[in-house]
Amino acid sequence: MNPIYTAVVKQDGDWWVGWIEELPGVNCQERTHEELLDSLRATLKEALEFNRDDAISAAGSNYVEERIAV
Repeated sequence: MNPIYTAVVKQDGDWWVGWIEELPGVNCQERTHEELLDSLRATLKEALEFNRDDAISAAGSNYVEERIAV
């Protein structure tokens, strides 16, 4: 599964700033639009990996992973 996320981006003076709409805390600022999108992708990937590792750690043993579509 390759979910698609929404980046909210804008230019603010000399900087491009952006947020991932669906995941609080994923935000970046870069000099160019392309650098911003690259940073948002990398930061989103790290956040998802961290959240997944954290959830699995909290579950302990004898858990099942279920896919849920919205």
